[in-house]
Amino acid sequence: MNRFIEFLKESRTEMLEHVTWSKYADLQRTSVVVLVATLIFALVIKGMDMSFQAGVAALYDLF
Repeated sequence: MNRFIEFLKESRTEMLEHVTWSKYADLQRTSVVVLVATLIFALVIKGMDMSFQAGVAALYDLF
């Protein structure tokens, strides 16, 4: 149990004193980039889905 408590103490010290945290403005900027990229990717996937749906429907209409 002592090893676990020591691990927790060392982990806390590492997180508070040795980790370099990003600035809030940087986090906001990168979050916006991720959001925009996700929306673009979703729209591309939606377009591909609609294209395949139309293609399969046209193929089924032949039979």
